[in-house]
Amino acid sequence: MKVDIKNYVTHRFYHNWLYNLFGYEPEQSVAVCIEPWDTYSMDSTLAYIILPMLKQLKVTKHGMPIVDDEDVPHMPHYGSSSNESAQYDLFASDEQDALFWNQYEQRWDYVLDEMIFAFESKHNDWEEQFHSGEVDRVVKDLENGYTEWLAGPNHTFKIDMEGCKAYRKRISNGYRLFARYYDSLWS
Repeated sequence: MKVDIKNYVTHRFYHNWLYNLFGYEPEQSVAVCIEPWDTYSMDSTLAYIILPMLKQLKVTKHGMPIVDDEDVPHMPHYGSSSNESAQYDLFASDEQDALFWNQYEQRWDYVLDEMIFAFESKHNDWEEQFHSGEVDRVVKDLENGYTEWLAGPNHTFKIDMEGCKAYRKRISNGYRLFARYYDSLWS
C-alpha cells in the first residue's frame, strides 16, 4: 500500500471570488495505491493506519462532538434526563462554563481512548494474559485407528474465560464507537 496525501488547500474568504472569476478550483492531491496483499487481512492493515491517527487526534484535537450518554454510562451529563438538576445555564459563571466544557472533553477523550484500546489490541497477543499453567498432552491410540488427546500428569493449563470475554467486549465496544463517531473524527 502506498498513500500520498498532500496538505489541504488553503482557503480564504477572497478565494471564492477569485476562483469564480478565473474558473479555477484547487484540489487536494491524493494518491492511493492498494496492492492485493493489502486486503488479505484488511482489518489488520487498516489498524496500522487508524491507530496512529487516533493517537494524534487525541493530542491535537481542537473541538469535540457531543457524546451520547449511553456511550459513557459511568459519566454524568449536563442536561440529561437522568440529571435534571445539572442543566447548563448559558449565562453561567466562567467556573461553571469551564466545568461544562471540561466534561464534554472528558467524554470525548473516553471515547477516543476506547477506540485506541481496540486498535492497539489488534496487533498484540492480548489473549495470552488470560492463559496460565502448562500444556501437557498425551496421545492415546484408539481401536478404530484414530487418536485421542488426553491431559497428561503435568497438565495445569487454564483459561480465564470471564476475563477474556470482558476484554473482547471492550475491544468490540471500541470498534462500535469508531463506527458510531466516524464522522466526528476531525480536529
